[in-house]
Amino acid sequence: MNHLSSGQVPQATRTRVIVVLVLGQMLGGLGVGSAVSVGALMMAEVSGSPELSGMAVTLSTLGAAIASVPLARLAIAKGRGVSLATGSALAAVGAATATIAAAIGETALLMPGMLVLGVGSAVGFQARFAAADAALPHRRGLMLSAVMWSTTVGAVTGPLLLAPSGGPARALGLPELTGPFLITIIAQLLATALYAVMLRPDPLEIALLTDAGETRKVEKVEEAEEPASASAAVSVTESAAEPATGTGEELASAGMRRPEGKAPVIAGQATVAVAHFVMVTLMSMAPLHMTGHHASLSLVGVIMSLHIAGMWALSPVFGWASDRFGSAATILVGQGLFVVSAVLIWVSRGDMLFIALSLLALGVGWSASVVGGSAAVTKATPQPARAAVQGRTDLGMNLAGVVGGLTGGPVLVAIGYSGLAAVAMVPVAVIVVTQLTVTARRAGTARPRG
Repeated sequence: MNHLSSGQVPQATRTRVIVVLVLGQMLGGLGVGSAVSVGALMMAEVSGSPELSGMAVTLSTLGAAIASVPLARLAIAKGRGVSLATGSALAAVGAATATIAAAIGETALLMPGMLVLGVGSAVGFQARFAAADAALPHRRGLMLSAVMWSTTVGAVTGPLLLAPSGGPARALGLPELTGPFLITIIAQLLATALYAVMLRPDPLEIALLTDAGETRKVEKVEEAEEPASASAAVSVTESAAEPATGTGEELASAGMRRPEGKAPVIAGQATVAVAHFVMVTLMSMAPLHMTGHHASLSLVGVIMSLHIAGMWALSPVFGWASDRFGSAATILVGQGLFVVSAVLIWVSRGDMLFIALSLLALGVGWSASVVGGSAAVTKATPQPARAAVQGRTDLGMNLAGVVGGLTGGPVLVAIGYSGLAAVAMVPVAVIVVTQLTVTARRAGTARPRG
């Protein structure tokens, strides 16, 4: 980045980087959306056991969890472009493995295939933070959510290709359900090439220069208003302008030790984790619940597309709301939508309209919660520690999804889909209390003392 002055990143450069991330997310969303939607059905068909259907999403989510921290470390060492390209390539390998497993009817091969395919989800989550890196400070919530929104195009289209993609799969002598996985292979390979070649300059470098420039603005204000504090401001500026050194864990620890940032970071991470737990728990069992009520494969695909549209389509609205009204307000809206989703499930009695509306509310609630929580984490973490802390945020998020996937199948069999929704509401109540508590404490700290 020799052509950029420290702290002076042209808006055209920021825009170009974010456009690349948007295109990459469209491709990645197409691949992951198509494969994960049919994963539960494929697992049940290949294994012959409906109880194992939840393992598809569980393994995919576990793969994302396992990849979260290594991808963050790779980003710190080599840049976001290398990290995102590597993750996309691994996702293509996972999809190919799952396709072969389905063709030969081997559950033992399908499981690792779904595991590695989950790396694609980790790439998508990391891309939202890359967009925040490339954005101006007051627009980080909006840009983070804009890249999340771009996933809508691919993620919604993916499930709709569930039935049409079966024809090409059969023409190749493969099972019908492998069609979405063939789409995934192509989409992830295209995303790999895009990230490797076009993501220049690297978002982490842009973030470093941006934050250094913001610190200089603070220094100038302090020099004008409080000359005595100028030397301290210069010291802060110099540390911000220097490249980060140390391991991701060291940088994360340094950032988390800041008292003013610790509580919002932990609360934001908890929000993201719970949102993913609730979403995965209910979403992963939805196809099985719907087919149990005699819904056609096409109808399942349409309803799942509606759910995924809810997850991503309104992301920019919640990003703007996080920047304008604060992350806590956005998070509480998300928790309210989770409750609406549960109520719709409780009154549905197998009616597909109610199920569709509940999954739509579930998706929108997930979006508000993840955007709000992610924005809180990003804004409260200093730049040198940001990639490492974000990696840990995604790790917690995906581990929570693993728990949700593992819980879904047995609970569904034991007490039904309505009971599963009731179980999912318990951590939602915890997040509501946590956010209200953190907000009250921050308001108390900010109140002038008489």
